[in-house]
Amino acid sequence: MDLFLPDFSSNEIIAPFPDTQGGSKEKPIIRQAECRVLEGDSLTILKTLPADSFHACVTSPPYWGLRDYGIEHQIGAEMQLQDFIANLTAVFEEVRRVLRPDGSLWLNIGDSYTSGNRTWRDGDKKNSARAMSYRPPTPEGLKPKDLIGVPWRLAFALQAAGWYLRSDIIWYKPNCQPESVKDRPTQSHEYLFLLTKSQNYYYDQAAVLEPTQDNKTKRNRRTVWSINTEPYKEAHFAVFPPSLVVPCIQAGSPEGGLVLDPFFGSGTVGETALRLNRSCVGIELNPAYAAIAAKRLAAHRWPTLLS
Repeated sequence: MDLFLPDFSSNEIIAPFPDTQGGSKEKPIIRQAECRVLEGDSLTILKTLPADSFHACVTSPPYWGLRDYGIEHQIGAEMQLQDFIANLTAVFEEVRRVLRPDGSLWLNIGDSYTSGNRTWRDGDKKNSARAMSYRPPTPEGLKPKDLIGVPWRLAFALQAAGWYLRSDIIWYKPNCQPESVKDRPTQSHEYLFLLTKSQNYYYDQAAVLEPTQDNKTKRNRRTVWSINTEPYKEAHFAVFPPSLVVPCIQAGSPEGGLVLDPFFGSGTVGETALRLNRSCVGIELNPAYAAIAAKRLAAHRWPTLLS
């Protein structure tokens, strides 16, 4: 199914993107962007898209062995870690093909611990989506309770495949999920990698400058981003916070540019791209999530998504 937003009249106005501290500082912009939601397998659909088309890809693929999204052939449900890395590498090779020569990939990926060979996991009151009917075995060479290092394993695999690994950004979550562990610190961060197709690429430094500590001037953006997680009531799973997506899109694409998310989920990247006057293509395997994304986009004063 191909869900899409029709073209808009040249004079339609959309609301500005809200400032993260509250209020709105940006002027309204003329709507020229549209969003297409393609339902199906990412690798299969990516192969149908034309090469050298997208300015940037901003995405957060399913994490390995942490969620059962209840759909056949889902990435993240592989029983072997190497299969998970191989499957994502194959998807991102197609992403590299469809990116423009000056394109960039902004990749959010979380880490996990070995299961200790437990074969299932119960949910909890705060997060029922944690329940899983399966758990992958401890990867070869690792031990029970080992931190697996999934983000860096994936980053190095992509680097070996030909990507330029340009930056590792720490997404610090001040309101992180509590953990019951008593023999290590609570995890309060995830990784966001900046990878590029070419040695020279589009990067709008001025668009993502940050204030200095005394707030008297601005400086080049640092690699630790303090951003709260943000729930989305329609989704029973973790979602990309818009505040994390905004600087990726601003730095990685010009206004009027084209953004890709091959793991679209509830549509945060699409919604944020539209608010920043970029067009977007999102790919989502799960029909229920594609419907959530369609509803979310349609709710923001844009016409109802059509099939």
